[in-house]
Amino acid sequence: MADCIFCRIAKGDVTADIVYQDEQVIAFRDIQPKAAVHLLVIPRKHIENLYDLERADQQLIAHLMLTIPKIAKQQGLDAGFRTVTNTGHGGGQEVWHMHFHLMGGDMPPMQ
Repeated sequence: MADCIFCRIAKGDVTADIVYQDEQVIAFRDIQPKAAVHLLVIPRKHIENLYDLERADQQLIAHLMLTIPKIAKQQGLDAGFRTVTNTGHGGGQEVWHMHFHLMGGDMPPMQ
């Protein structure tokens, strides 16, 4: 999607503080962090949110989920981390490209 900021980051058209990337996913620092480590992990493929996943996306999602703990360890989050995704307006989604917040270190408690 030409107007999707996360697609543009994945293509390299918009600068981001990228901490990990491979052929399927990319992880970069959130510009409004809510924790000492706050990354956004996205698929390179444009998928709006969990509602839009299809059976054909199984391998991509499995890869993304298996990659998140590796990224967390690379970021020094050996004591643990939080992973959150927002789906739809009611779920608080603001950017319409599926993404997972990976947070750890000093962070506020869950409400």
